[in-house]
Parts: sequence; C-alpha cells; structure tokens
Amino acid sequence: MAKKVVATLKTGTGKSFTKCIKVVRSDKTGAYQFKEEVVHNDHVKDFFGKK
Repeated sequence: MAKKVVATLKTGTGKSFTKCIKVVRSDKTGAYQFKEEVVHNDHVKDFFGKK
C-alpha cells in the first residue's frame, strides 16, 4: 500500500496547490487567529492580500 501512495505522489498532481497560513487579529477579542486555506499557486498573492 505504501508503494501505491509513493507512486501517485510522483505523478505531480498535487504540485499546483499550496497550503497558506495567515495570522489574523480578531476584531471582537483582539486575539490572534490562524487562517489556513489550500489555494492554487496562481492565487497565493490574492489570499495574503485580502483581509
């Protein structure tokens, strides 16, 4: 089973997406929160640009 997983990773299907983590301050409490999202490589700058 491990060989099958390694073989699918070599095809390159998952290389066009990136997991982005951004620190956002809460308006209600003032505490910091982490916003995580998996975005396409073309939209990474859009993710960090929006609030």
